[in-house]
Amino acid sequence: MASPELSPFTDFCYLFLSIVLEGAPFILLGTIISGFIDAYLPAGLIDRWLPKNKVLAVLCSGLLGALFPVCECAVVPVIRRLIRKGLPVSCAITYMLSAPIINPIVIISTAKAFSSSVGQFSLRQTETVEAYGPLFMTSSRLIIAYIVTVGVGLLILRVRTSSILRPRVIPRSHENGNGGHSHDDDIGRADRLVLAMRTAMRDFLETAMYFTIGVAITSVFKAYVTEDLILLFNQNEVTGVGLMMVLAFVLSLCSTSDAFIAANFPVPHSAKLAFLVFGPMMDVKLVFMYLSVFRSKFVVTLAICLAIAIGVLSYLWVRM
Repeated sequence: MASPELSPFTDFCYLFLSIVLEGAPFILLGTIISGFIDAYLPAGLIDRWLPKNKVLAVLCSGLLGALFPVCECAVVPVIRRLIRKGLPVSCAITYMLSAPIINPIVIISTAKAFSSSVGQFSLRQTETVEAYGPLFMTSSRLIIAYIVTVGVGLLILRVRTSSILRPRVIPRSHENGNGGHSHDDDIGRADRLVLAMRTAMRDFLETAMYFTIGVAITSVFKAYVTEDLILLFNQNEVTGVGLMMVLAFVLSLCSTSDAFIAANFPVPHSAKLAFLVFGPMMDVKLVFMYLSVFRSKFVVTLAICLAIAIGVLSYLWVRM
């Protein structure tokens, strides 16, 4: 006797719980790290590690993910605390956007995903996986991500911090004008641990609220939108690039596993690159998490700029 088909609502519940259970540990890890940053990291320390030249500092920030790999679910509360500790906003946003892609775990997973699809053909008969194999796709993902994130960081150098950040996230030195000194510098070791846990708890509750809203929207899309509707728009390369970014935005996949989805999608490699680069920087759950740190106008502007830059670069990249 055949088992009955699951209803869309059952799919929604299953997807919602699975994504929440998958992402919650990373949010918890990120908020714990942010708590210890708030309690133990001296104000301005990371800023002192970076080059004094603002442009070089942004260039270095785009590579920090290789040393401090953090997924997109955990990076938002971390950079929130780093900003409050005095890290320049341009460097923080560059790190926030690049870390989910430019890190060893994602490099390995991307190479593995595309090496397992050798022999498949894409929509264009002349475009084989041998020509655009794991080395090409992995390196292209990293290079495009680095170019885009550094470009965003350099543009933010020209923007006032107050027009980007929510008031409660403004660095403490901007709030009290005391050169970055805080009463936290005077508390004892035991009190610092308590402060770290309290900060982690507060950040977890706030971040989890935004994350849950994003996951609910993602689950609705996955449960009620059919694959046939998605594939209907994959008729040419330009449409494929745009649609794959929309898909990455809505599906909100983790950057450590999204390559396995992209590698098996029947779209050109330019569309796959757009999916792999745009998704870890901007998706449904990230929008709501970004709103806990940045002003809504900046989040919308960032999303539009990322979509245009990544779409154009991905389209042109395979033709170079």
